Amino acid sequence: MGGEKTTSRFFTPGEEIISPVDDFDFPLLSGDDEGSQDSWDSLVDQRRRDAVFREVLQSYDQLRTRIGSLTDAKNKILSYTPGAWIENVGGMTLSDYDVPKTTSLLLIGPKGSGKSSLVNRISKVFENDKFASERAQVTYNSSVGDGTYFLQEYTIPRGVRHGELVIRRSDSSSLRNRMRCKARKIGCEPSVIRKVNFVIFVVDGLAVLKSMEGDSDVEKQYDQIVATTFNCPYLSFRDDKPVVVVTHGDLLSLTDRARIRTYLGELLGIPPAKQIFDIPESSDPENELIIIDMLRYCLEHADRNLSCKSCARNKGFRVSVMAFLNLLLVLGIAIIAFKMQHLNAHRIPKSNSHVDWRAIRHLWLD
Repeated sequence: MGGEKTTSRFFTPGEEIISPVDDFDFPLLSGDDEGSQDSWDSLVDQRRRDAVFREVLQSYDQLRTRIGSLTDAKNKILSYTPGAWIENVGGMTLSDYDVPKTTSLLLIGPKGSGKSSLVNRISKVFENDKFASERAQVTYNSSVGDGTYFLQEYTIPRGVRHGELVIRRSDSSSLRNRMRCKARKIGCEPSVIRKVNFVIFVVDGLAVLKSMEGDSDVEKQYDQIVATTFNCPYLSFRDDKPVVVVTHGDLLSLTDRARIRTYLGELLGIPPAKQIFDIPESSDPENELIIIDMLRYCLEHADRNLSCKSCARNKGFRVSVMAFLNLLLVLGIAIIAFKMQHLNAHRIPKSNSHVDWRAIRHLWLD
């Protein structure tokens, strides 16, 4: 960028956007220079990061040009039905897929990342009553509250039960007992089990930025938690990784928000401009459009990963065959054991010795 500064019109008028990577020309490298290949690779990586950073910045400005399509985009989400966006590939149609009655999106993330706040933000987008109370309980001081302990199902546009108690590994035994007792007192009975169709991974932008700029292992621990959780195979559907939502962006500058998305894209191996969504605590049209874009991405990929009915039947058939074979094996072992026992009983030799009781009667009469 060479000292050049770009003014953003997206959130704060006049805010200066500065690329984290300075613009520079590639130097001529000689093959005889020591470490020339490493220097070249480093320059290429820096150029790539700068290009990604510019793309992320442009995505903020592009939102303003799309504000006019907000109503149409919202209506498209509201008119969605499970399986409506299935891609008819391989000659398959909607009837060939195992389509659920309800498409379920699972929100996960570290404690205090903003999952409940995101639920409330999404609800506000599709509710006509802007003064309605918030649906999800928000913890405003994560160091004091215990966070969310019961799974909640919110109707908006692997299995989840509404009202099911969540137990964390870090919870002490006394806390677990108190929570179980609380669940019994309130009569919390798990309801219908739903299969998860796609995952939304929520992270705290402030914590990510602190981890980016920190030097100690404790400060970098948040990044490790995020990367480990994100790469859990149970959160992915085939090759589809979860969508990432960055929260608390309203407390950060636009430059830092773009840096966080760029950094997370490299850390998690996903495109930051398409699969990482920056959703701050605000109710402006741009933020509503970001939420709708995120939901559209999730619903499209949820439909894309639906299993076909033939696959489900084949799986059930394989399970039935295996159960039948196991039953035959058990019966075979039982029959063989019975035959062996019966055969051994017939093979016991009978005694042919004859005892002359008259000849030996003196043994007990004397």
